[in-house]
Amino acid sequence: MTPTLRRKLEVLAERREELERLLADPGVAGDNDRFRNYSREFAQLEPVALALAEEAKAKRDLASAEAMRGDPDLAELAEEEIATARARLAELEDELSLLLVPRDNRDDGNLFLEVRAGTGGDEAAIFAGDLFRMYARYAERQGWRVEIESDNPGEHGGYKEIVAKVSGRGAFSRLKFESGTHRVQRVPETESQGRIHTSAATVAIIPDVDEVEDVTINPADLRIDTFRSSGAGGQHVNKTESAIRITHVPTGVVVECQTERSQHANRDKAMKRLKAQLLDAERSKQQAAQAASRRLQVGSGDRSQRIRTYNFPQGRITDHRVEGLTLYDLPNIMEGDLDPLVDRLTREYQADELARLTEAA
Repeated sequence: MTPTLRRKLEVLAERREELERLLADPGVAGDNDRFRNYSREFAQLEPVALALAEEAKAKRDLASAEAMRGDPDLAELAEEEIATARARLAELEDELSLLLVPRDNRDDGNLFLEVRAGTGGDEAAIFAGDLFRMYARYAERQGWRVEIESDNPGEHGGYKEIVAKVSGRGAFSRLKFESGTHRVQRVPETESQGRIHTSAATVAIIPDVDEVEDVTINPADLRIDTFRSSGAGGQHVNKTESAIRITHVPTGVVVECQTERSQHANRDKAMKRLKAQLLDAERSKQQAAQAASRRLQVGSGDRSQRIRTYNFPQGRITDHRVEGLTLYDLPNIMEGDLDPLVDRLTREYQADELARLTEAA
């Protein structure tokens, strides 16, 4: 580890000690906002403090073992302990390096999941439905809540478009690399000749963050339409125009919500999602300008980029952003076992960020 990176670790450890003193200050304890913000930052720095403490212990163990080398009776044991301590120090250096990777404040938050059928007609809509089911199953495994906000079913199954809110701790951190075009190669259910077709669906992951409340939208820029909902909720939804469609005219962004019984509630939900999309679009534009060469775009990313292929005849899934990331476990992945993919993408992202940190140092 370079001296510059080591100094950054020391700064983080000093900041944690400062936060510990601040949290014990009665003035801070009486200010709910400051106390909550300091507590969150303190918790984020806790892994750094623990890893540094472990490193200090491993260094003491190494020094003790090296001191035993001079005793002929303990020399063999000393060599074993030296090897163990050095291996542990190497592990901790890797761990501490990763802890320096800038943390995305949105990682612990919720998100909006948007899946849309692309090229491929009915099969694309069916595939979009399969993707949504895959993410819903994954969310269920994680203990997250999935609420559908709007959907447009395909004529032969699946969805032309479906939007849902996914709520749960760490949801964005686990799904933020899913944005982009997903391609499928298989024999469609609608194909009578048994020929393999290629179709596609696009996925967008949009963080639901507190800052959306600060987004100001000129009412004159909005076109608001009402229509009859086709969602769940009994006969009521088909009798009243409670569903809302909001178009942000300057950007062309369109959001719909039809899950609530009242027009007012649907409007509130749609406005929140519109603000989230506009905020995410602005952030993505800034990120693209700062790092146009990134393999893994965070947030909405480049939704036109083909990121993954699902080959059903071979049971294969390939992520095109990472060399060698091909798994032959497609059935389980489609049932929501996404961790092997997510973990690998997270490690690649951390490695890229660490490389940038090292270059900057």
